[in-house]
Amino acid sequence: MGFIKNYSDLAITPQREIVLDLIEVAFNSIKPENVLANKFKVKDNILTINHKRINLNDYEKTFILAFGKGSAKIAKLMEKELGIFLNGGFVIDIDSENFEKLEFCLGTHPIPSETNIEFSKKAVDALSNLNEKTLILTVACGGGSALFEIPNIELSKLIEINKTLLTLGADIKEINTVRKHLSKTKGGGLVKLLAPAKVVSLIFSDVPGNDLQFIASGPTAFDNTSLYDAIDIYHKFKLKNHGLTEENFTETPKNEKLFENVENVLMLTNLIPLEAMKKKCEELKIKAEIFSDKFQSDAELAATSLIKQARPHSILLIGGETTYKVINDEGKGGRNQVVVLAGIYEIDDKTIIASFDTDGWDNSPASGAIADMQTLEKAKNLGINPLEYLKEDNSFVFFKNTQDAIITDRLKTNVSDLIIIYKE
Repeated sequence: MGFIKNYSDLAITPQREIVLDLIEVAFNSIKPENVLANKFKVKDNILTINHKRINLNDYEKTFILAFGKGSAKIAKLMEKELGIFLNGGFVIDIDSENFEKLEFCLGTHPIPSETNIEFSKKAVDALSNLNEKTLILTVACGGGSALFEIPNIELSKLIEINKTLLTLGADIKEINTVRKHLSKTKGGGLVKLLAPAKVVSLIFSDVPGNDLQFIASGPTAFDNTSLYDAIDIYHKFKLKNHGLTEENFTETPKNEKLFENVENVLMLTNLIPLEAMKKKCEELKIKAEIFSDKFQSDAELAATSLIKQARPHSILLIGGETTYKVINDEGKGGRNQVVVLAGIYEIDDKTIIASFDTDGWDNSPASGAIADMQTLEKAKNLGINPLEYLKEDNSFVFFKNTQDAIITDRLKTNVSDLIIIYKE
C-alpha cells in the first residue's frame, strides 16, 4: 500500500490515477530515509552532510537537538548513522520514536504548551555553556516554532496570539516575525544560548522561498527582521486587543560574531517533490511545468489564477502556501481543501485539481482533496452546495461526503503545500 489510504476510492478515472500517482511520488521523495540516504553519512571519522565534511575527531562530544514535525524520524536515522560518535541529545515532535541515546518529548502543535516550554528549557540548560570542542547538530523542521519555545511572555498570552494570527489569515512570515520577538530561542536566539559550541543546523524547509530566518522561526539563522517589524504586525492585526503590549517585544541577537561558529545546511525543500513529479510526468509522456516553488495566495483565489495558467494536454505543478481567514471556529478543513473547493466551479470536464499538505494533515484527517466534474456530479446527487460548505469553513466535511478527501494519516516530513492541475 502507498501513502494514500483511500487510493482505490479516489481513482475512479484514468486521469485521476495519474494525479494520485504523482502525489504518491511526491510523498515518497520526501521520506526521511530517502532524503538522508545520500545527504547524511559517516565513513570512518568523517561526517558528510550534503557535501559538507566534518571530522568528528575534532570534537570531544557530539549532540543532537531536533525539533519540529518529522524531526524524530530524522533524528532516529542520524542517531543510527553517528553510532559511537554520538553522546546524547534532545528531540521534540508530535510523533513518537524510540531512541537509545536521545531524550524524546511528545509535544503539541500548532499551539505551544507547558510541555513544549519545559522540555525546551531542559534541552537548552543541558547544552548551554559547553566548550568549542562540542558539536551540536540541530534539526529544524516545520512546526518547530511551536514545539521548541522559551517565550518572553506567559503561555496563555502566547497561545492567544498564535491562535489570533492563524485565524486572521496572517502569512507564515508575519506569524514568525511576531514569534521571534517574543522568544528567547527564535530569530538566532538559540545560537546565543548554545555558544560557544559549534552548531551545524540541518534545515527541512516548509517555508515558500526557503528563507532560513523564517523556517521554524530561524533559531540558528541571523534575523533580518527588527523589533519595529514585529510592532508593525502587532498594529496590523490589532494584537493590543488580545492583551499584548509593545513592551512585550524584544530585539533578536544582532551581533554577527555570534553566528561565525554556526553553519545552516538546507537539506530538503519542496523542489524535491516538484522535480520528482515532473520526472514522473516525463516518464508518462505528459508535458509538465513547475509553475513555482514559492507560490503564495489567498486560498479562495488560488485555483482561479492557477487554472488559467495551466495549458491543455499538460500538468501544472505548484509548491507554496496559501492563507485564508477562518470564519467558523467549529468548521473542519484546511487551506488545501479550501483551494480545491473554491476552485470547483473553475474546472471543466478536462480539468482535475488536487492540493495537499505534505505532512498529511490539512487541519483535519485529510491531507487535501482532489476534484473534477465527477465531484460536482456527486455533490449534485447528494443535494449539497459547495459554496455553502466553503462559507461555513467545512471543506473537509464536503469532500468527505463526496469521497474526494485525500487520506494519508500524518506523515513524517513537511515541505509546505503542493498543488497539481491536470488539463487533459
